[in-house]
Amino acid sequence: MPGPDFDVLVLGAGSGGYACALRAAQLGLTVALVEKDKVGGTCLHVGCIPTKALLHAAEVADSARDAGQFGVRATLEGIDVPAVNTYRDGVVSRLHKGLTGLVKGRGITTVAGTGRLTGPHEVTVDGTAYTARHVVLASGSRPRVLPGLEVDGTRVLTSEDALRLGHVPASVVVLGGGVIGCEFASVWRSFGAEVTILEALPRLVAGEEAASSAALQRAFRKRGITVRTSTPFQSLKETDDGVAVTVEGGDVIEAELVLVAVGRAPVTEDLGYEEHGVTLDRGFVVTDERCRTGVEGLWAVGDIVPGLQLAHRGFAQGMFVAEEIAGLDPAPVDELAVPRVTYSHPEVASVGLTEEQAVAQHGADGVETLTYDLGGNGKSQILKTQGFVKLVRRTDGPVVGVHLVGERVGELIGEAQLIYGWEAHAEDVAPLVHAHPTQNEALGEAHLALAGKPLHAHG
Repeated sequence: MPGPDFDVLVLGAGSGGYACALRAAQLGLTVALVEKDKVGGTCLHVGCIPTKALLHAAEVADSARDAGQFGVRATLEGIDVPAVNTYRDGVVSRLHKGLTGLVKGRGITTVAGTGRLTGPHEVTVDGTAYTARHVVLASGSRPRVLPGLEVDGTRVLTSEDALRLGHVPASVVVLGGGVIGCEFASVWRSFGAEVTILEALPRLVAGEEAASSAALQRAFRKRGITVRTSTPFQSLKETDDGVAVTVEGGDVIEAELVLVAVGRAPVTEDLGYEEHGVTLDRGFVVTDERCRTGVEGLWAVGDIVPGLQLAHRGFAQGMFVAEEIAGLDPAPVDELAVPRVTYSHPEVASVGLTEEQAVAQHGADGVETLTYDLGGNGKSQILKTQGFVKLVRRTDGPVVGVHLVGERVGELIGEAQLIYGWEAHAEDVAPLVHAHPTQNEALGEAHLALAGKPLHAHG
C-alpha cells in the first residue's frame, strides 16, 4: 500500500494552523495546509491586525483633537473612513504577501478549498482526498450571535461587518463589554460616535482583574462612552433611523447601528470531526494539555480548543504540536502564561492570576498585592495617561500575576510575562535597571516597592 501523502496535514490556515505548518516544515516534515479563504485566517484579515490598525488611526485622531494640551496647535477636521480603510488594508496586504511567501519558501503545499475530515488521517477538499500521518484541526472561529437576534450586516453588525463600514456611525450600541466590544467602542468614540456598551455581566472585560475593569470603566465614562453593566439584552427592532434595543427591565436605547460583540464560536460543525471520534463540548474540540484529541495522530489547536481565543496562543499551540510530532518533547503551553491585552484607550494588559484567583488557590493569607500608580511614572505623565501596575504574589514568594492599565501598557507585557514565567520574586526583579524615563520603569518601581524599598512611591 502507498504511504500517506504528507507527514502533517493542517486543516485551517489561521494563526494556529499556519504556525504549525511553518514549524513542521522547518523541522523537515512534509506539510500540506488546507484553507478555504486566505492564509492568515481571522487574525490577519478580519481580527487582530485590521482592528489594531483602526485603533492606531483612532489614537491619531485623539492626538489631533487633544493637541492643545501639549502646546501644539492642531485641529481634527474629520475622519476619512475610506482613507482609513485603505491604510488598514495596506497593512493587511503587506503582511499577507509576506506570509504567503514564507509558506511557499518552506515548501508547504497549499490546498485551496473547503476541507472536511473523512478519516483520522484523511481530509477531503472539494472531492479530492489527501492523507497524512498526522492531521491537525485548526478550523478557527466565527462571531457569535445572540439567539433571536438577526444580523443583517447593515444595521445589526458583527465585528467582521464593522470592518467593512464606509462611514462613522452617529451612534452605536455595543452588545458585549469584552475585548472586542471595548476595542470597537473605543475606536468609534475616538472617531466621534456616541457609544453605549451593554454588558450582561457585572463589569467590563470580566476575565481581567477587578481593579482593571473598574479603571477601564471610569476611563470610558470620562471619554463620554455610556457603560451599562449587569444589563442583559432582551430584544431589538428596527426604526426609521436605525435600531431600538430593549434591555432587561424595559429600558430602550436607540442608535444608528448595533454591534454584536458577545464572543466567538468555534467553527467545527459539519466538518466530520465527531464522525471520526473527536469529542466536542459546546462545539469546542476537547483535547489534553498536549493538544491530542484522543484519536491517534489527530490534533487540535487555536480557537476551536477551549481557552483563550488569542492569535498568540494559537501560534504557541501550533508550534508545540509540530515539535511534538517531530519528537522533540516540548513543554505544553501554560495557559496562564499567555499574555492578554485589550487595545482600547486606555489599554488593559495582564498575565498570570488575578488577585481573586490567587486567593482561591492559596488562601487570603497566602497572597500579597501591590499597586503602583502611573502618577509616579515620568513617561506616563509625559503621555498624560493614568493607570497602574498591580502585582499579585504568593506571600514571601514569586509573582503570580501582573496587571496593567494605561496607554501603551500592552508593550510592557513581555517583561511581565518573563517575570511570571520565571517565577521571579520581587527581590529578583528589583535590582534590574530600567531605563528612565520609560513606562517599563513602572514595572521596576512596582517590584522595588513590593520588595520593601520603594523609590518613586510612598512606602
